[in-house]
Amino acid sequence: MRRVSIFGATGSVGQNTIDLIARTSEHYDVVALTGAGNIAQLAQDARRLKADVAITAHAHLLEDLRTALAGSGVEAAAGAGALQEAATRPAEWVMSAIVGAAGLAPGLAALEQGATLALANKESLVCAGELMLRTAKAHDARLLPVDSEHSAVFQALVGENMDAVERVILTASGGAFRDWPVEELAHATLAEASSHPNWDMGQRITIDSASMFNKAMELIETKEYFDVSPDQIEVLVHPESMIHALVGFNDGALMAHVGPPDMRHAIGYALHWPERRALPVERLDLAQIGQLTFRAPCETRWPALRLAREVMQTGGLAGAVFNAAKETALDGFIAGAIRFTDMAAVVEEVLTELSAKPGHIDATMTLDNVAEVDHLARQEAALVIKERAG
Repeated sequence: MRRVSIFGATGSVGQNTIDLIARTSEHYDVVALTGAGNIAQLAQDARRLKADVAITAHAHLLEDLRTALAGSGVEAAAGAGALQEAATRPAEWVMSAIVGAAGLAPGLAALEQGATLALANKESLVCAGELMLRTAKAHDARLLPVDSEHSAVFQALVGENMDAVERVILTASGGAFRDWPVEELAHATLAEASSHPNWDMGQRITIDSASMFNKAMELIETKEYFDVSPDQIEVLVHPESMIHALVGFNDGALMAHVGPPDMRHAIGYALHWPERRALPVERLDLAQIGQLTFRAPCETRWPALRLAREVMQTGGLAGAVFNAAKETALDGFIAGAIRFTDMAAVVEEVLTELSAKPGHIDATMTLDNVAEVDHLARQEAALVIKERAG
């Protein structure tokens, strides 16, 4: 029996992970499942998988969770402290799929136990890549990518020498607005930004896809995961979402990872690694697909890509500032306080403001310093949003 935990169990990545584990549940001992407000789903999955403990991030929902789990033998807990405690429970494999910077501390705690951490939480590497990698090395733990793009790069590099790698190419669907006239983006509605043409994802990641902030985060992740320089990382808009990434080598060869737009592929690869096992995903018929198309991204349409490159060049805690400002700007757009195109402007203004203040972006990378800079960036972003809304 393999002991596993799933942090962010009620989100799209968590639900796909549960789907795979439930198919062969006799091979897994589920330690912890965590979620946020979807108590019914969390309790249902905890009962189904016979988890040791189920945790909601919202302390005020603890009694609801206890009621939903009554008679199941599954322990109920709530709050940030309970999430952190669950991450210290011995598990061999941990899915990190909590959305946002809240996923960083539990991920670090799992690494400190020597677990294999399947990382779907982009923010962990964006905010604290150096700290995550240092912690994994110190505790003989392993980080495995679950983003489809980074899983694709990881798979393309199996058996290869990094010294032979010239470039890494991430593909992007382009999201909801890839074919919109640029001048109309300022008028994009929340409903329009929340609809993805290819992937079935949560609202926040779907909006991040439309703004290309998700790809901007993935640029920074790529630098951290694979220790490549910013100028070795490229982005291509690929509307079909069949090629997830390509790796270019010094002999001119390109290794491409091709597969259906189904998160269970990347999740399953991380779950079964180093083996490759059968997965319940679509088998592509390339003759029926006929053609795959690509185009260079327009940074006027997607300024987040330019900002990510500036963050990589700056280094230090710039990624933590970038992420906190991005999350706050996204909240502002969802709340109707700013326009779709204002999100990148808010992030840029916050990066400029905090870069000018010594002791923030250039501070030593510790969990406390990341948290402090995260807090300051959110405060600054809230002020910028208030000014724009007023």
